[in-house]
This record gives sequence, C-alpha cells and structure tokens, in this order.
Amino acid sequence: MALRQRARQLDPGNRTALTAGNGPRRSLQRKLAVATTVGGLCTVVLAALVIAASYGDFAAARQNLYDISAYRDVLDAANTLSAERGPANSVLGEPPSPHSAARERLQAFRARSDAALARLSAPPPAPFGLHSHHLPPLMVERVRERLARARAEIDELAARAPQQRDMDEIRHAIEAMFEVVDALQPAIAWQVRELSVCDDGLAAPALTGKMLGDLREYAGRMASQIMAPVAARQPMPVQSLVDATRSRGRLLELWQLAGPAYNMFGAAPALEQAYADAGHQFFGRGVAMVDSLVAQGRISGNYSMTPTELTNRYVPTLEPLERLRSVFLDEVVAHFTSTRERALRRLAAACGTSALILAVLGYMLVFARRAVFLPLLRARAEVIALAEDRGQPHQTPPSEAAMQARRMGQAAEMRRLFDAIDILRRKLRERAALTAQLEQQARTDSLTGLPNRRALELVAARYGAHEHASLVLIDVDRFKQINDRHGHAAGDQVLRNIAAQMRALVPAEGVLARFGGEEFALWLPHGRPGEAAALAETLRAAIASRPVYLSGTTQLGVTASFGVAVGHGGASHWQRLFGAADAAMYRAKAEGRNCVREAQDLEGMPAR
Repeated sequence: MALRQRARQLDPGNRTALTAGNGPRRSLQRKLAVATTVGGLCTVVLAALVIAASYGDFAAARQNLYDISAYRDVLDAANTLSAERGPANSVLGEPPSPHSAARERLQAFRARSDAALARLSAPPPAPFGLHSHHLPPLMVERVRERLARARAEIDELAARAPQQRDMDEIRHAIEAMFEVVDALQPAIAWQVRELSVCDDGLAAPALTGKMLGDLREYAGRMASQIMAPVAARQPMPVQSLVDATRSRGRLLELWQLAGPAYNMFGAAPALEQAYADAGHQFFGRGVAMVDSLVAQGRISGNYSMTPTELTNRYVPTLEPLERLRSVFLDEVVAHFTSTRERALRRLAAACGTSALILAVLGYMLVFARRAVFLPLLRARAEVIALAEDRGQPHQTPPSEAAMQARRMGQAAEMRRLFDAIDILRRKLRERAALTAQLEQQARTDSLTGLPNRRALELVAARYGAHEHASLVLIDVDRFKQINDRHGHAAGDQVLRNIAAQMRALVPAEGVLARFGGEEFALWLPHGRPGEAAALAETLRAAIASRPVYLSGTTQLGVTASFGVAVGHGGASHWQRLFGAADAAMYRAKAEGRNCVREAQDLEGMPAR
C-alpha cells in the first residue's frame, strides 16, 4: 500500500522513466535472438564439416573395398592361367588319348581360364557412387591371343605319339604357356598403378598380393622348366638347369620379400598358419622333389617319375601357396570391410551427435529464454518499480569445505599423475627386459643353443685388429644324405649331438657357434699356429668316434671336415680370415672329407 501511494506521488517524468524499461527488454530479446541464430548457424556449419569428413572417409573406404575386390579378380585370373600348365604338362607326358583323365582335367582348367578372362573383359558395372578401374580391352585380348597360340601348340604335340615329340618342341610349348601369364603382367601393373593413384594405402596390399601371386607362378615354372626332358626321358639340358635355378632364386627372393606380410594389418593367425604351411609343404617337399629330378637329370634321362606322376605329386605342394595368396587377400578384404564399417559407424555417430547437439542447443536456448532471461527481465521491471528498495545481491564466499574439496581434488590429480609416471617407469623396465631377451634370442641358435653367425661376427668385430686369432669352420659331411635318408628330425639330432660334443671340448675362451645349416664355426682368441689345428683334430676325432643314436637302436656314424685359419682379428680382417678358413674347409671336403686342413695363403687375400 505504501509503495502504491509512493508511485502515485511520482511526477509524470518519473513514471515515464519506469515504463522506459520496455525498450531495453526488447533490445535484450533481440540480442538473444541474434545470438541464438548465430550459434545455431555455427553449430550447423561445424556439424556439416564433421559429417562431410565422415562421409568422405566412408566413401573412400567403400571405394577401396570395391577396388581391392576387383584387383583380386585380376590376380585370380593370373593364378588360374598359371594352374592350367599343370594338366597341360601331364597331357604332354602321356600317349594321345582324347578321353584320358589328364585330358579331361585340362579341359576343366581351360574352362576356368576362359571364365576368368571373360570376367576381366566384361566386369559387372560399379555400384552407385563408385568408379571402376576396368582393364583396357586390348590388354585382355593380347592375353587371349597368347593363350590360343599356346593351347594350339600343346594340342598339336599331344596328338603325336610320345616318341615323335621333340624335347625342344615340348619346351617351346611350355614356354608359350609362360608367355600367357607374362602377357597378363602389364595388366596387373596397370591395375596396381591405378589403385595407388586412387589411394596410396592400397599400394602395399596390392604389391604384396602380386608378389604372392608371383610366388605361385614361379613355383609352377620351376617344375615346368624341367618337364620337357622328363617327358622326353632325356638328360637335363643346360638351359633347363639354368631356367630352373633362376626360378628357384626368384622364389626365395619373393619369399623373403613377402615374409612380413602377415603383420600388415595386425595379428592374423590364419595368415600366419598359411605362411607356415607354405614353408613346410612347398619349400620343404616341393623344392626337394624338383631338386631330386634335377639331380637325376644331370646323370641320365632315367627319371623316377613320369610327367603325370610329377604333376600329381608336385601340384599338391603348390596348394599352400595358392591358399596363402587367398588368405592374404581375404585378410585385406576383411581389413577394408572393417574400415568401411568403422567409417559408416563414424558417419552415423557424426550425424546422430550433430542432431543431438542441435536439439540440445535449441532446448538450452528455449530453456534459457524462458527460465533465465524472461524472469530476469521481469525482475528488472520489478526492481525499477521498487527503485528505492534496490540493492546489491548478497554474495557468499566459498565455504572451507568447498576449498578443502578443491584442494583434495588437486591432490588427487597429482597422485594420479605420479601413478601414471610409476606405470610408465614400470612399462619401460618391462620393455628393457623384453628387448634384452629378444636380443639374446636373436643371437642364439634355437636348435643347438649355440651362438649364431651374427653373434660370432660381433665377437670377432670387438677383437683387436693388432692381435692374432684363429677361426675354424666345421661342415658336417654328407648332411643332406642324412636328411634325405633319415629325415629332418634325425638331421636335427645329429646337429645337436655334434654341438654338445664340441662344446665339451672347446676351451672357455673359445666361442663355438652354429654358422648356418650344417656348418659350425669356432673362434679362438690369441691364435697361435698349430694350436687351432690341434684342437680341430681333437674335435674331428671326437665326432668320428662317437656315433649318433637315433630312435630305437639305430646308430649313425658322422664325420666332419675342418678348415683352420690364423690371422689378425677385428672387423677389418674378418672377411680375409673367414675366406681363408672357408677355402681350407672346402679343400678338406675335396680331399676326402673327415680331415683338417689349414689355410695356405692368408696374407694374399684382400681385407674387406
């Protein structure tokens, strides 16, 4: 009542001042609307940028998956063309028969090759939003022409009696099939370039897939290159030996290059198993099969297998190589599929999050207007109406409990920081221990427990160049025959026994190491002429006098050849010392094995 009376006592000018609050109210609402609009637009722009980036990642992942799947078709076609050589070789090694099992198998493989080339010539259209890298038709047509010529040569030879087939003609027909796969290589290289230009992340899997395909190709070539003399029952010509040796070297090179592929996208147990199977079955059995026929062909044309038998026994050893390539490509496709799915999930999350942010922002703006700004405006009007009663709002300082909580929070943060440092320190100690363990494993031969070649070379490098040292190289005699006759397990037992015998006789200052394969090496510091040779003779006699007992009651006599060299130590003289010992060892093997030979002219050899 007193306030109303007081208001009535005000003059018109004062009442005008009170009602003038509507102007600032409208100004504040206008500012709120502008701020809301600007904030909404900024949020929409940020959301659009995030969604656009997520969609770009999804589109790229989708394109990569499509590209790598199409590239796999090209590699599959090359593998199919390579596999056609197997039944073709069988047909060239048997009498003419239109309905033989080999002929029917050849027809089936030819149908597969034709279907693979047809898929390359007329691929399905790309899905919506994707672009394709179809091979130029001329490349595929060139492969078809080479394939038709090669098949014509094979059919013409297969129609003759075996005695009418010249070895050179057979080799030429087989080489014609090689040219078919070679004609497809430019198409594969073109596809790799296209994929690399599209996304450089595709280059590594594309090149690795090509290497694994080449691995299967050269594995097949190695046997095909000796097929002509086997089919003609003639001794192995020099050209076939050279070609097979070249293919073998290329195989080993590709195997070394493609070895780390299973780590490309992280752990891949199936791929690791495929690598193990390929190493055991092909590089263990398949290569040995070819080596055996090559050894027979060096002597005469009396081979232990016919072309059909060779094909039937050799082709199964190639299956792990094909499976390795297939499993690798499966892993690549699975990786890009997973990448696409992750990109899709990120896109969905970006869209959902953006929509949620916009909804929350809109709700907050509406809530702020209704629950904050409008009450404040009404309070302002009331304060103006109660101008004489207006005062500063009371501010309560933070309580001691709040300050203590803040200090406790800071202490907790510091404790967590030092906890993190302790964790980091513990992890570093664990890493150092693991590194030391791995270094020890890297310098130790797992079969014999001896140091390996790398460890021995490090010991020799640390030795003073002005001091003399002795190097003894030991080679187990006829070790390959032991493996071939008794198996690799027996060979491993022989190596372990010899290592144990020599370890017991080597002096404490000497370093006995497994140098590789059936070779051992002994490093003796402070080498003196005669001492190393005497020790080598002791080791030789010990090995020759103690047979190796295999499973059951089987015992095996083993001998070894020794090469001894004495010279300066240090890394600068290592190659000279090693070369002298190696030459002496091979002289021991050439002079009947089971003997010790000393280096003749160490000073004449260059130091490297």
